[in-house]
Amino acid sequence: MLLPQPELVVEPEVPSTHALGPCEGGTALLATPQWKPMIELRPDDLVKIANWKMPFGRYKDRALIDLPEPYVVWFHGQGFPEGELGRLLAQVYEVKVNGLEALFEPLRERRS
Repeated sequence: MLLPQPELVVEPEVPSTHALGPCEGGTALLATPQWKPMIELRPDDLVKIANWKMPFGRYKDRALIDLPEPYVVWFHGQGFPEGELGRLLAQVYEVKVNGLEALFEPLRERRS
């Protein structure tokens, strides 16, 4: 399952200048992304990501948030599994590419 890319809306041409004067041609096209939610986030998903274990593969029994980034990026390129695991892995991908893993520390279940 590939995640949708944001649609680009091309705005009308506007005069374009910078510190060195007008740009070549004097005008530029501005593209503004119209962001739509790429993944569905449910309230308990963050706790699940911090505590659910990978059910198969080389990293079986490792918390989803602890999966290596290259592994999650590989899933992103190949397609995430179907169902809730795939949805959570898509969220893990977004977390990892944005460097937000540290936010999950307080959500981990403490085991004695």
